[in-house]
Amino acid sequence: MDITIVIVSYRVKHFLEQTIRSAQEALEGLSGEIIVVDNNSGDDTMPFVKPKFPGVTFIENKENVGFARANNQAIMQARGTYTLILNPDTIITPESLRKPLEWMQEHPKCGAIGLHMIDGNGQFLPESKRAFPTPWVSFCKIFGLSKLFPNSRFFAKYHLRYLDEFHPHAIDILAGAYMFCRTDLLQKVGGFDEDFFMYGEDIDLSYRMVKEGFENWYLPVNMLHYKGESTKKDSMRYVKVFYEAMLIFYRKHFPRFRAVGCPLIKLGGVVRQGLAVMRRVISRIFGKKKSTPIEERAGWVILSEAPEAVAQVAGIKQYANEMPKSGAANVLFDDASHTYQQIVDTIAANNRKDVFFHIYASESKIVITPKMN
Repeated sequence: MDITIVIVSYRVKHFLEQTIRSAQEALEGLSGEIIVVDNNSGDDTMPFVKPKFPGVTFIENKENVGFARANNQAIMQARGTYTLILNPDTIITPESLRKPLEWMQEHPKCGAIGLHMIDGNGQFLPESKRAFPTPWVSFCKIFGLSKLFPNSRFFAKYHLRYLDEFHPHAIDILAGAYMFCRTDLLQKVGGFDEDFFMYGEDIDLSYRMVKEGFENWYLPVNMLHYKGESTKKDSMRYVKVFYEAMLIFYRKHFPRFRAVGCPLIKLGGVVRQGLAVMRRVISRIFGKKKSTPIEERAGWVILSEAPEAVAQVAGIKQYANEMPKSGAANVLFDDASHTYQQIVDTIAANNRKDVFFHIYASESKIVITPKMN
């Protein structure tokens, strides 16, 4: 078998359905399997999704065991030569599998691959390529030097912004949203470290694969990642969990720098939490009246062979039928009229911050949008 695709899900049934459909389309012509691990969503995710995909293997956990452990449940039974760790809020294409497959076969020292991730506006996600959070890299990240000097090889190693996003590069860290790995290597290193519950496990796994003598690579192949829209990067919970994960990583892999690194990370966590509280207080005291988001003011474009039927189901009264050359717009793709390859290619080619892309899931008759729960 060529590829095992592993998807861990938690309360994202509509995104999950779309991700599985894109994975099935991407696997056409290849031998593969899809394993979905549901982390006790506690809603109707499994009754909604499971009957739609009889060929998919579902593992239903009775509790939320975390991202790492849930992935390991599937990794250890993967039958593919390669295993793809995939988030349930992504869309992949045939190129998303074929290009990494070819690269692996041509580069025996390549252990894992990440791709060119774009968000719901088609904007490049910088976490597609990152460096290991060494003490210096972490210092620059925590205290904003990487943001002040985004293209500096000295200050901005965390997101490697100085590396051309449209060319392949050997990198350090792969994003957990998409990790195309050699299955034997993945199983040899024991999969993800289950000490990490959420965040940091992709950094740790990337580091351990490199320690085994393999390389991690970034390929400029487009894929869509809605980037966990429900996760607020400035929330107290996110800051707390993220910095706790960084502490685990430092204690495990940089014991020589614990005396300096751990206090630095703790200080960074305290500073970030303090800033989050300050923003919240200032917003409540001096907050301006919220204006209507541009997405809600923009008109609609429906790209479909049956636009009237889509508009009726979606509740859209006025719409155009062509991609706008300028100006804000909500663009709705009908998945019955377009392949996921066509959808991702169109989004990538028309990336603008004032153009918002949505997908009409024709079978479930619902509009998938980055802002939905």
